[in-house]
Amino acid sequence: MAAIDTTGLTKRYGQLTAVDDLDLTVEEGEVFGFLGPNGAGKSTTINMLLDFARPTAGSATVLGYDIRDEADAISPRVGVLPEGFDIYPRLSGRRHIEFAIETKAADDDPAVLLDRVGLSAEDAARPAGDYSKGMRQRLATGMALVGDPDLLIMDEPSSGLDPHGIREMQELVRTEAERGTTVFFSSHILEHVEAVCDRVGVLNEGALVAVDTIEGLRESIGGGATMELTLADSADPGADVVDSIAGVSGVTASGRTLECTITDPAAKAGVVTALDDAGVTIRDMRIEDVSLESLFTTLTNGEGQTETETGSARETATASAMESEVAE
Repeated sequence: MAAIDTTGLTKRYGQLTAVDDLDLTVEEGEVFGFLGPNGAGKSTTINMLLDFARPTAGSATVLGYDIRDEADAISPRVGVLPEGFDIYPRLSGRRHIEFAIETKAADDDPAVLLDRVGLSAEDAARPAGDYSKGMRQRLATGMALVGDPDLLIMDEPSSGLDPHGIREMQELVRTEAERGTTVFFSSHILEHVEAVCDRVGVLNEGALVAVDTIEGLRESIGGGATMELTLADSADPGADVVDSIAGVSGVTASGRTLECTITDPAAKAGVVTALDDAGVTIRDMRIEDVSLESLFTTLTNGEGQTETETGSARETATASAMESEVAE
């Protein structure tokens, strides 16, 4: 059974289409990254999956339950870390967890949950208003894990974190995945996505433009890797050796340096083997894969990983349309 399955899922606010005909399947147990520039429709998609917003068209199931008709069955099995989560400054970390347990009518041990997200007993006793951004994210994750959910949905979990905080969040995601939890998170922090995801989906202007592993995206877009080899002698003979290898699209020789453009990952080993068979000695080797940022830029028509004017305008239009819909 898929953890998330959508068919033609669409959300319009007046003349604005926030999510357009979304077909997406997230398998149980995988870590799925939902990418897109700000304003692409990621949060709107999550809101529909959680029944915070009703689709204009299409359908979806979460853990096998219909999001329209069986939302009450979904809620107890899903943990949510919302974007922009805030704490009650005067309440202790432990009291936050206890409140989440009471709200969800669960029987979790607060101490176990706090330890699970890396907050010590001393941390738990302190007012949450004294917490760093990373500690607040850990606390919010602990609250999301109440009831041992089968699906953990995280909306921009690394937003505002420093590099250390991002690494901590990556460790939390990996740990939950190892426990068998399906993790679905939206993000535009590409390093976080590349470090933990099994697959990614890329949303742009409300439409899903790609779903694959990161390596699969590299192959499908044609972005491979650059392989730079330092040889013991002149690189010219080596260039002749590797030029005809399948999966090598270009070879440049300069002095003792041989640079190959790799379009098929299997060709990397083929280059080394072919040179060795030809008696060419390799002194050093460096391989640089095309970055996820480059793939992201290609898929989103040049919109980078930070907020763009297009994304800002789209978010403003979406917010205005939502306000109008509520007012009506």
